[in-house]
Amino acid sequence: MTTPRTGSRAEQRRRTEARILDAATQVFFSAGYDRATIRAVASAAGVDAGLVMHYFGSKQELYRRVIDAAPVPEVSGTPAEAAEQILAGLASRLASAPVASLALLRSMLTNPAAASAASAGIARTIGITVSRHLIKSDELATADPAHIIRLLRPCVLSLTARPDHDEPPD
Repeated sequence: MTTPRTGSRAEQRRRTEARILDAATQVFFSAGYDRATIRAVASAAGVDAGLVMHYFGSKQELYRRVIDAAPVPEVSGTPAEAAEQILAGLASRLASAPVASLALLRSMLTNPAAASAASAGIARTIGITVSRHLIKSDELATADPAHIIRLLRPCVLSLTARPDHDEPPD
């Protein structure tokens, strides 16, 4: 794929879309899905609300694009190494509240449209993070992140193991 030349219409469009997406990220993170408006996003991006709708079509689609644009940690190596990388990322999220992620998660828990828009891109150790930081489940909210990871490690590693062909299926 070729990169649009600087100053071309395609390049201007790409920059405008990126500016709107950056503004939307900030608005959704600070206001949540319910209180975020297309007008607020447009104002933050320095564009007209109609242009936001032209690029994204709806608030739900804009939210989905924010979710899709969120950085996803890359895992690599053997299955066991990938499992350890996933556990390390979870440990980091358990140690301190991931403010931006929690705003998106809170929106998903309270608004069906937000949940629908994000459902494809959010299945990353979400239950544990939600339980600890949003629901504040008793023991999970106060548990040492290292202890949680020690408990989860055998389960995550078992998911990466080769299936034992001698065992009958469940």
